Amino acid sequence: MLNLIKGHWQLIAIVVLVFLFWPTRIVLPLKILVVFMHELSHAIAIVLTGGSVESFTISPQQGGLVIGRGGNRFLSLSAGYLGSLALGIGLLVIALRTHWDRAVLGGFGGIMLLVTLLYVRDLFAMTFCVGVGAAMLAMAWFLGRPLCDLVLRVIGLTSMIYVPYDIFDDTIRRSGIRSDAYMLAEEFGGATMLWGGAWLVLSILSIFLCLRFFLGRNSNLRFDFNAK
Repeated sequence: MLNLIKGHWQLIAIVVLVFLFWPTRIVLPLKILVVFMHELSHAIAIVLTGGSVESFTISPQQGGLVIGRGGNRFLSLSAGYLGSLALGIGLLVIALRTHWDRAVLGGFGGIMLLVTLLYVRDLFAMTFCVGVGAAMLAMAWFLGRPLCDLVLRVIGLTSMIYVPYDIFDDTIRRSGIRSDAYMLAEEFGGATMLWGGAWLVLSILSIFLCLRFFLGRNSNLRFDFNAK
């Protein structure tokens, strides 16, 4: 246990801080960013299955909505929670296992700006996406790789914390609200809690496999502020 803490104390510290400040406004931008990833996953699934995205929005209340036309309804409804988790895990794995941190962070920022240009029309979503997207591009350009790596770790870990909690809250604890699982049950049968439970199991299993195979013995960053 001691070796585990020593080898991964930075990741543990990020998780502890996210949990500690979870109810506060400090973590709110990260929560909204994960909502963006959730809605982005819906949009990607719609486009990849032959549909088109009509509009894309997120709200300060951590809500979001993508309106699409066509595409595979089952896959697009299922993509939100699991897709945003996959994106979060992907960002963490890239941070842990590659040196692509600056390119990926800049690419993420560019995607946010492109989505805004193509689909976002309401003021809050435009302001958030443009602000965060521009900030990511600036960080990728001006900051060294270790700091960009740290940003990806924070985003990835926040997604890995947020998604299972959100699945449980939206589909099991409050199974009567009109969530993705509720609409899936309406259109394809089953119960909201059934789909939510399946997604929850898949999300926890995915997180376990990610940590099991990609964490390694030591994940701590070494910072050289003069190097890029």
